[in-house]
Amino acid sequence: MAVYAVIMAGGAGTRFWPASRAERPKQLLPLAGDPDEVLLAATVRRLAPLIPAARVAIATGARLLDATARALPEVPRENLLAEPIPRNTAPCIGWATATIARRDPDAVIAVLPSDHFIGDEEAFRATVARAIESARDGRITTIGILPTRPDTGYGYIEVGRALGGGAYAVERFVEKPGRELAEEYVGGGRHVWNAGMFFFRASAMLAAIDAHLPALATGLRALDAAAARGEEAAALADVFPTLPAISIDHGVMEKARDLAVVKGDFGWNDVGSWESAWELAPKDAHGNALPSGAIAVDAHGNLVRDMTAGSARKVIALVGVDDLVVVETDDALLVMPRGRAQDVRAVVDALKARGDTGRI
Repeated sequence: MAVYAVIMAGGAGTRFWPASRAERPKQLLPLAGDPDEVLLAATVRRLAPLIPAARVAIATGARLLDATARALPEVPRENLLAEPIPRNTAPCIGWATATIARRDPDAVIAVLPSDHFIGDEEAFRATVARAIESARDGRITTIGILPTRPDTGYGYIEVGRALGGGAYAVERFVEKPGRELAEEYVGGGRHVWNAGMFFFRASAMLAAIDAHLPALATGLRALDAAAARGEEAAALADVFPTLPAISIDHGVMEKARDLAVVKGDFGWNDVGSWESAWELAPKDAHGNALPSGAIAVDAHGNLVRDMTAGSARKVIALVGVDDLVVVETDDALLVMPRGRAQDVRAVVDALKARGDTGRI
């Protein structure tokens, strides 16, 4: 059973405006780790000891196809799967799985987000290897992150009995809880964060989709038939927009039985906002994450990112301010308290409302 990877790379990343745009979203930006490596490239690189680039498929949007290819020269162009429109993760994973299954019906597939940060890559690969072995045994398997705080922004997985090989039965998936329930989950030790990573035999996932998402299964069979005739590209434009727009969690994982989870502790961060970027960035003695040459006077806990395209750089100076995010691009400037990082989407909504789509 050869192992393949599907990297989901079609997101918009609106919480990273003004750096993240429709044509260059979050996964194509160097927001964490190596300042010269975009998040998507880091995802493919850290998998390489387990899954070579030739067996990596990138599920992205048609508008991002060329930019994704430029970011990943090592991935064969035919491995880039361009969705005509976004339809959430179940159609994304279903189509990618069906595509790989045509090539290798016995494939084991690892599905991973494109825009996460991993602090301990060796521990990550060891966890992925355990999840792959669980998937080889026929169980749809996920990785659950050992929680470090009672976070209300993540879904949780309730962990059941040990299955061997480092895998545990999944008792249930839990929606994002309130603060009190999150504290109970973390204190009880039976819950892990749902990090959106899935491992399975291609045949197992297609069977689960057939059982729980019959409309999606019908669409995938139509695409398979079109591919056999050499007409998949045309069929994709007609069929993909009709597929149910539902997440793999709601569509399959919350309904399927005999699921497994492998616990992970490898410095995971979903890089969900500018607050996360500040947490992961190198900082000075006063907690400021600043570009080279910036000046901070009586300033603490600030994040400054100069993402302009030109070679000339302004001198950026902060005086007497704390806990700010300042992000500059060629056509926009964002200034906000770090604690309001989740509210950046409101700016994108305001731009849409006034028809300023060129800055989105």
